[in-house]
Amino acid sequence: MVEIWGEAAEGFEPVRKAFAQNFRENGELGAAFALYVDGRKVVDLWGGDARPEVGGRPAPAVPWTADTVQVLRSVTKGLTAATALHLVQQGKLDLDAPVASYWPEFKAEGKDRVPVRWLLSHQAGVPALDTPLRVEDVIAWEPAAAAVAAQEPAWEPGTAHGYHPFTFGWLVGEVVRRASGRSVGQYFAEEIARPLGLDLWIGLPTGAAPRVGRLVDLPAPPAALNSPTGLRMRPKRSVVDAYQDPHSLTARAFASVRPAVDLNDPAVQAVEIPGAGGIGTARSVARFYAALIGAADRHGGTPGELLPPLLNPELMDEAMGPAVSGPDRVLVVRTTFGLGFFRHSATAPMSSPAAFGHPGRGGSLGFADPELGIGFGYVTNGMQPGVTGDIRSRTLIAAVRKCLGV
Repeated sequence: MVEIWGEAAEGFEPVRKAFAQNFRENGELGAAFALYVDGRKVVDLWGGDARPEVGGRPAPAVPWTADTVQVLRSVTKGLTAATALHLVQQGKLDLDAPVASYWPEFKAEGKDRVPVRWLLSHQAGVPALDTPLRVEDVIAWEPAAAAVAAQEPAWEPGTAHGYHPFTFGWLVGEVVRRASGRSVGQYFAEEIARPLGLDLWIGLPTGAAPRVGRLVDLPAPPAALNSPTGLRMRPKRSVVDAYQDPHSLTARAFASVRPAVDLNDPAVQAVEIPGAGGIGTARSVARFYAALIGAADRHGGTPGELLPPLLNPELMDEAMGPAVSGPDRVLVVRTTFGLGFFRHSATAPMSSPAAFGHPGRGGSLGFADPELGIGFGYVTNGMQPGVTGDIRSRTLIAAVRKCLGV
């Protein structure tokens, strides 16, 4: 039995049980979960092994603590999107301006009319690179930005959408750098994370490396293949084929860096990878999303902390979208995106149709639900197969909905 630490407010005991269930039944190794409701933190849980060893010589467990932080994978994209949107709110970035007006090199290969908003909504057509980046290119930043600027689009921009697994970070991050004079990680730290008191970074600060949990690849547990919720979780044959064909746009998009970046490497964690390399705690992910929608007492309970909305309501409505919806050229399923955020769907399930946020490949998930007034943050080091859906987060979502009576 894994001991579960932390607290769940009265009425949220089923969430604690669901979190423990993930360790018993769903293959969890080490994880944390936090939930804000109307600005009040009502759940903050953690447990398991922060630095598990899988294969090779057994090693003593390193307990997950209240201060453990975890690589977030694509949950990072939500942080990156909010950074760009914050610049929009400051009047320093125009969603409808051509990307090339900030970044002249981007106009190459017919991309001169691509507006900033198409970067955020995955419509730019640059999910893959003809020549994959090297790890040293990622660390240096400039070669990665230059490569995505020079890339010929895989489709006519604006005519379709397809998830940009890695290139999203350099596309949006370089526009942030050009518009603000600061890197995306620096801007996020100074304008968003620091004012909100978040342990949440795009580029790990000096001295924080010992706090980071180790990512471990795991097979999907049997429960994930036949979900008791009735949700179909086995991938379709067309999806499997797309990932296995090295020449498909899907495989090439996920192979934009070769050899793959080792996100357990402290040297890699210290650099800014705004598509996949963010690091933080579950409570900070939940607080970040709670701040995106602001705190209000919607349910007659005890009002929580007064978190002013990070973005104004008009911009937030535009960001939530949906901007695009339909067949995804990369994920080979139907997806719905706002400006930088997944919308709730069968592919990316959250708490209700009003929810928006971003999953991370392997299992982590952060989202907000303005209808229910929640900020949700789940982080894990057990990387199960899948990009947008996970039995563990679905188990937690079901428990949250039960506690809220929906």
